[in-house]
Amino acid sequence: MCLFQYDDDPEPEERFPAGPLYVPVLPGRAEVVVRLFRTPLGARTAVGFTSAERLEATLGVGRPWIRLSESALRAMTGPVGASLLTVDPTLTAPAVAPVAPATATGPLTTPMPQDPDVAARTV
Repeated sequence: MCLFQYDDDPEPEERFPAGPLYVPVLPGRAEVVVRLFRTPLGARTAVGFTSAERLEATLGVGRPWIRLSESALRAMTGPVGASLLTVDPTLTAPAVAPVAPATATGPLTTPMPQDPDVAARTV
């Protein structure tokens, strides 16, 4: 439970219409496919944002989205097992560290040092 109560934050148990939402969709498809996420405990959830700015702040600039009502979003995602709806989530995962690209001159991993006696016996 949150120790701080804000005027615009309802209790989690309270269900109220969220209004038109900005819903992330999967890119590069001929049809619109709503993007589903997982909660920290692994349950599937639909995600909607109350503004395009909040969507961009959480998922990054340039993510495709559509406007849907809460009831339309629930109707689309309920049959596929996403009965939860998360409104205005914040990203809680740490940033992914960039991986150095593989070069043609060597492997990505360093070979483990071998015992000189074992190396001499296997030659």
